[in-house]
Amino acid sequence: MTANAALPLEHYSGILTHERSRRADGSKPWLAQHRRDAIHSLRQLAFPQRRQEAWRYTRVDQLLQHDFIPATGEAEPQVDIEQWRLPRLDAHRVVLVNGRFVPGLSSLGDLPAGVTVAGLEQQISGNSVLPARWLGQAAGEPAHVFNALNSAALEDGLFIHVARGKRLDRPIEVLHLTDAADAAVLANTRSLVLLEADAQVTLVERFSGIDGALYFSNGLSEIILQQGAGLEHYRLQDESSSAFHLHSLFVNQHSHSHYRNSSYALGGTWSRTELTLDFLGPGAAVELDGLYLAGEQQLSDVHLDIRHTVPGCASHSRYKGVLYGRARAVFDGRIEVGAGADKSDAHLHNDNLLLSRNAEVDTKPQLEIYADDVQCSHGATVGQLDQAQLFYLRSRGIDEAEARRLLCLGFAGEVLQRCAIGPLRERVEAGVSRRLAQATDITGDG
Repeated sequence: MTANAALPLEHYSGILTHERSRRADGSKPWLAQHRRDAIHSLRQLAFPQRRQEAWRYTRVDQLLQHDFIPATGEAEPQVDIEQWRLPRLDAHRVVLVNGRFVPGLSSLGDLPAGVTVAGLEQQISGNSVLPARWLGQAAGEPAHVFNALNSAALEDGLFIHVARGKRLDRPIEVLHLTDAADAAVLANTRSLVLLEADAQVTLVERFSGIDGALYFSNGLSEIILQQGAGLEHYRLQDESSSAFHLHSLFVNQHSHSHYRNSSYALGGTWSRTELTLDFLGPGAAVELDGLYLAGEQQLSDVHLDIRHTVPGCASHSRYKGVLYGRARAVFDGRIEVGAGADKSDAHLHNDNLLLSRNAEVDTKPQLEIYADDVQCSHGATVGQLDQAQLFYLRSRGIDEAEARRLLCLGFAGEVLQRCAIGPLRERVEAGVSRRLAQATDITGDG
């Protein structure tokens, strides 16, 4: 660790140690130990370096230039959430501000029996049996210093538990807002989602903040799907243009469970989404769809680690990126098919559209196969707009900017059309159109 890199570590560990000593520790012993272990890891780990394979194309220097202050929850936040609502979405709604559950902004009064949706702090205080059993199980030891920071600062977050065989007819909408009007805030977002056998849920998560605000949203989610459970999971990252966003998802799938994740990354000056998925029982399946749009000085990073360790599981991953201006994107996807994981069906593909000569993408889909009798494939493409298609649209009287917008939406359409939540799909399409309309360096000529 260099001297300069050590300074931010001292900054964060000092703040967390002070907060722990200042706060009367009425927490559960297991939770206090969880925090202590995380603070120990925080002091032992270094910030990621480019010599580490997982961070080879993603620098954290820009992030480390800021001394973010962990958000406090001493007062009820006064936030007008109307601008962030999804119109016409009939859902159970959860609002978290700076990683803290806000009951007054949430709407959970009509949840059916057997379904618990609450703040993590509220659940730990009222009935900590499930959090004590599962918190930290999917994530394991901190993968990097940001995961350790999240656990060390753990106080609140999102808790979802769906009992055996329960099916929610309406989706659960979770709005993660960061309120950073007065300071450069560090918002540690933590989620624990447990679906028991044969439970079925749709979860819609959105991450946002006031545009132009400087903050760091550092999230960690653990999702456990027991036998036959199904989760349809949508995620829209539409953070402030000055924000830093990192979210690590850890998913454990037991036999015959099904997980579908559709992710859309549009905002932030620096964003990274990590998804680590472990198959723990045969017959499980995962479908991953992703769309990332980056322009000007944005960095958008997607990191996948899918581990087939048991027979008969399937993973299909399709990600698309649209880049313009001086944007950079990273797609680092890895599928490991372990010894004995026969009959695995694993496919990974990444397509990228570069709209300017200064845009850059580093794409690295990987397959590691140690089993026989498998069906696996991977691939990546990087290209520009089709000039013949552009000429055709221009010849029909469509101006160049609109023609480019339509072609980009057509490229993204394969991902967007699989979104079953109409209001969310419309919000993503509008965000893509708005950003493309604001772009000043779209040449289409490479």
